[in-house]
Amino acid sequence: MEVAETIRSVRSLVKAARKKGKKIGFVPTMGALHIGHISLIEAAKKGSDFVVVSIFVNPTQFGPGEDFEKYPRPFDTDLEICSKKDVEVVFAPTPEEMYKSENLTWVNVEKLTKGLCGQFRPEHFRGVATVCTKLFNIVMPDVAFFGQKDAQQAVVIKRMVADLNMPLEIVVCPTIRQPDGLTVSSRNKYLTVEQKKDAVLIYKSLQKCREMIKAGVTDVEQVIDQMQKVLLQIPSIKIEYVSIVDAKTLQPLEKAQGKVLAAVAVRIGQTRLIDNILVDVTKH
Repeated sequence: MEVAETIRSVRSLVKAARKKGKKIGFVPTMGALHIGHISLIEAAKKGSDFVVVSIFVNPTQFGPGEDFEKYPRPFDTDLEICSKKDVEVVFAPTPEEMYKSENLTWVNVEKLTKGLCGQFRPEHFRGVATVCTKLFNIVMPDVAFFGQKDAQQAVVIKRMVADLNMPLEIVVCPTIRQPDGLTVSSRNKYLTVEQKKDAVLIYKSLQKCREMIKAGVTDVEQVIDQMQKVLLQIPSIKIEYVSIVDAKTLQPLEKAQGKVLAAVAVRIGQTRLIDNILVDVTKH
């Protein structure tokens, strides 16, 4: 496994692989790798011949007062995981390598970024879309792998790639959960044992949504009300949003129809947690 710290070096390694006719798979991460990331790497290994994993905590997607400084960075452990999974290249640039001077060019994906997390993190998706564009331009992958856990991000990136005619495929892989239903997340490290138990209610609220739709309830307000009741059983949970939106457009719905995305964001202590499920109403 090669570790590339510069744009020039990762481009050189990918160019050599492409000359041999290899299909390039890419997994962009911010490090602190867990079984969710590992599932993306495994999907990339199956779906391509040469896998690049980026480890870069991107400063431009963090807002004021967010956890950029304390975001976990266990770099040696991350390298060990990538090595065990037979990753060909880890691209680990510094912020100075990625943003050599003041960044004046930004990628904005409109409409899709207004609701859900976008209403609480107004600059977040601009930073995500811009860094992904930069990474795609640097690595030039044939296919890139993202997780369904960050559902809004996945929809935004897919639309950006389509709108800008970027020559790559975006594959969205299923959310990985712990046995109790809690999504695997790098930010789970911030939670105490008790808070982790409380966080299980996030998935339970989503299960309530699925149950109600399966039972024929399509009134979104009614479903959201019951989801909130599940979450509010624990005083430590502060709801940021509970939303049911169209899975493609991310527009809020009054009636659940077609494919819907049920999404939740809460704070437990100082930690912000998100989760979601996709529900195909036509199948219920």
